[in-house]
Amino acid sequence: MTHPSLAIITRYADGGPGLDDATVWSVEVHLETCPDCRALLAGNTVDSTQALLDRVAVDLDRDIAAGPPPARMRRPWSAAHRRWFAWTLLPWLTMTVAALGCAFLLEKLTPDVPSLVLLLAPVAPLPGVAVAWSRRTDPAWELVAGTPAAGLTMMLRRTAAVLAVVIPALALAGIGTRATTALWLLPCLACTAATIALGGLFGVRRAAIGVGAVWAAAVVVPSLASANLSVILQPNTIPAWVLSTVVLTALAATRVNDYRRLSSRN
Repeated sequence: MTHPSLAIITRYADGGPGLDDATVWSVEVHLETCPDCRALLAGNTVDSTQALLDRVAVDLDRDIAAGPPPARMRRPWSAAHRRWFAWTLLPWLTMTVAALGCAFLLEKLTPDVPSLVLLLAPVAPLPGVAVAWSRRTDPAWELVAGTPAAGLTMMLRRTAAVLAVVIPALALAGIGTRATTALWLLPCLACTAATIALGGLFGVRRAAIGVGAVWAAAVVVPSLASANLSVILQPNTIPAWVLSTVVLTALAATRVNDYRRLSSRN
């Protein structure tokens, strides 16, 4: 074994002035396996370096004697909001509430136009539902998707959080409308359930866009064009909406396996 000379050890101890990178690297590799040279290096350190090493040794001894710091207890509400809510939902929910507020004001200003709140109610939760389970909007999606509680369970929890915001907003906006509560609540739940059911097949974002587009083309545009509310939003259609909501909810509950796949459609 070839040992570095005392001059090289001394220069290395002083910070390596005059030593090229190859020499510094060879000295460091040699010091890893040679206790004699390490002892020689320790004897050639300058006073300031030795004082620093002594302080580090004292701090390490104190920390080792004290043991590891006590573990921080996770607050129950912190774990709960991660299961039920994602911060990426906040701007979408804010936009939804603002849109409902605008619809309410327009309805008051233009009483001859069909109820805008009633027309928007079925698709109001869809923006929030679309981002509740999406790799495009959640930076921690891969981590969340790999947990045991992920999949349809997580999707339903976050959808419940969306509805907990949207439904009260709809209730406030619907105060001035002449329609019964069931006439905006049931279509709202039915379209949400349809999005979840289709989301397992095509991706939640695509399903939300598809359901929203169909509703706009089949109900919103004809209602505004004719200045008459669509026939499917008349009071006599409430039993049909009840049946549709129940069927779509049951269908959504059968899509558990679809949400267990880490599909790029999400």
